[in-house]
Amino acid sequence: MTVVSVSMPDELLERIDAFADEHGYTGRSEVVREAARNLLGEFEDKQLEDRELMGVITVLFDYQSTDVEQRMMHIRHDYDELVTSNVHNHVGDHYCMELFILEGSMADISTFVGKIRATQDILSIDYSVMPVDRIDPLS
Repeated sequence: MTVVSVSMPDELLERIDAFADEHGYTGRSEVVREAARNLLGEFEDKQLEDRELMGVITVLFDYQSTDVEQRMMHIRHDYDELVTSNVHNHVGDHYCMELFILEGSMADISTFVGKIRATQDILSIDYSVMPVDRIDPLS
């Protein structure tokens, strides 16, 4: 197995170590490998390929990070054909939340989420993807 060096903040490393201990992992490498596999597999759902999809993406950041808000606006405009709705809200005393509603292919939604994830100073990103061409509402 190849050894890889990765830079990360001390706080994140401490959280990974605590997670490994709490959940019975052999160490941080096992946690990072599993996280990487999960990240890479997120958008590989064969049932969603070649379908029109709706994506709901929620992004949280500190309101004092004005660069983040500007970067969100630029990403939104870069993907104007994909973004059907965008809402900006203030949450608590220090946070902003961006909500994006997307409609498009899995590849397009995946690329959009990747751009958001690559944005520095994002505190949290959550998303869901579902088909909009679903015929049976109970399936």
